[in-house]
Parts: sequence; C-alpha cells; structure tokens
Amino acid sequence: MMFPLLKKSYKWLGLAIITVILAITPAAIAQSTTSAIPLAKINWLQAIFLGFVQGVTEFLPISSTAHLKAIPVFLGWGDPGVTYTAVIQLGSIAAVLSYFWQDLRQISTGMVKAVASSDYRSQDFRLALGIILGTIPIVFFGLLMKLFIPDLDNSPLRSMTAIACASIVMSLLLGTAEKIGKHKRSFETLRQKDGVLMGLAQALALIPGVSRSGSTLTAGLFMGLERAVAARFSFLLGIPAITLAGLVEFKGVLDQINTSELIPLAIGVISSGIFSYLSIAWLLDYLKKQSTWVFVWYRLFFGVTILIGVAWGRFS
Repeated sequence: MMFPLLKKSYKWLGLAIITVILAITPAAIAQSTTSAIPLAKINWLQAIFLGFVQGVTEFLPISSTAHLKAIPVFLGWGDPGVTYTAVIQLGSIAAVLSYFWQDLRQISTGMVKAVASSDYRSQDFRLALGIILGTIPIVFFGLLMKLFIPDLDNSPLRSMTAIACASIVMSLLLGTAEKIGKHKRSFETLRQKDGVLMGLAQALALIPGVSRSGSTLTAGLFMGLERAVAARFSFLLGIPAITLAGLVEFKGVLDQINTSELIPLAIGVISSGIFSYLSIAWLLDYLKKQSTWVFVWYRLFFGVTILIGVAWGRFS
C-alpha cells in the first residue's frame, strides 16, 4: 500500500538500481578475465600515471575502477588489480578530507551538539545520520562480496565486457536522471532518507565499472537535487566507504609485500591525491554551470569502445 505514495523520482531510482543488476549480471558471468600485473613490476612512471588516472576518475562519474583496469590493459601493462586500485585510493581519501574539512568539522561538531541538546531535527544531525546510514549498504554488501568472491581480481565481474556493460548502462541511467530530474533541491533540504537512498546506489559501485561517484550522482539527480549539491553530498557520503576500502586493502598489502614494493604504492597514493583534489574542485565548479551530458556521452563512448576492443581481441 505504501508504494503508490512514493514520489515518482524514487520509483525511478528503484527501477534504475534493478536495471543495473539485471543488465550487468549476464555479461559478467559469461566473460573471461585479464590477469593482474604483479605489484613489483609497476615502475615509478606507471605509478604516477595510475595515480593520475585514479585521481581524475575517482570523483568524476565515469568509474575509476573501469579506467584503472581498461587503460593499463590497453597499454599492454596488465591489470593493476583490486589491491593496488584500493590502496592508491588513500590519496583520494586525503584529497577529499582536505577539500571538505570544514564541512566535516561542522557536521561532526553539529551532531555532537545536537545529541547533547537532544535537538535531533538539526541539519547537521540529519546529515551525519544520513551519511552513517548510507554507509551501511556498501559495507554490508562489500563483506558479502569478500565472502563469496574472495578472488575479485580474477572474477568475471572484472572482465572487460562486464565493465563495458556497466559503463553503458550507467550512462543511460545518468542520462535519464539528467533528463527527468528537477535539479531544484538545495543542500539544506537533505534528510536521512536521502543518505539511505544514495547509500543503496553507492553499493552498486561494488560492481566494477559502475562508478561510486556515478551511481550516487545519478541517485541524487533522480531525487531532485541540484547537480552540484548531488556531487557534494556524494563526496561526503563516499568518505567512510573509500576510507574503509583503502585501509583494509592497505593492511592486507603490508602483510604480504616487501619494502621495495611500497615505492610504487607510495608514488601512486601521492599522485592520486594531487589529481583527486584538482578533479573535486573542477567538478563542483563545472556542475554549478553545466549539465552531466558530457559524462553521459563519454561513458557511452567508453563502454562501446571497450566492447569493440573485446571483439577485435585487443582486450582478453
């Protein structure tokens, strides 16, 4: 009985999430994978370049995972792998923490004051609670993925065909959200339910090629948020998720590698941090004035190009 009462935009969001799952799963199951490149074989120039790719694509709605897999494979280097990809996100984490430090301090102190005064209707409290609740889905499904797909590096989910399909489907969904979204809601209108809904969309980013920024930005547009507001909240919501992923993988790396192998990781982290900060600043400024159509067409082109590469044997 409650479904008819939901706003039309939320119905579209639910349909979007289902569509992504249904569209990507068959391709992911059917396609073979590309083996990972050993960490020791990543030289410093490659590490800088991979950090650049991570930094530029982490916060743009085009999928850092897809580009960190596709571009090195296309260049003949091999797949850097899940571990390297997750660890160099530490640079992106440092960048987003630095950029949004004032916001984070205001939200956290505001939440403490709200709890102390029992003012649970304050904006800061609702934002903080929304971020906390919105982080739960990706943590829950991430643990499930670790349990059922322990070797994600060689999983069909990281196949080039699966990544291409994810990119194409997400381009269509972002285009739909851009077209039907109202783009009217300001940052002050955000509530806990927005964090939960965007958090569910964020969990889709566990599928390589979906893009955490892309899925959350798409959700934000479906929910009627202004473009820059959707991006800003997406970044804030993503801080716990990418921090946990990076720290977990980094701990695993420290247990397995020697000192010399830390060098490409450190270079990648520094490089990704610099370019992440620049990409955050650029995107927020861009979305204040422009639509997301450039990303829609880019993702469509990127996905189709990968499929052509697979068909021609460029990607295995």
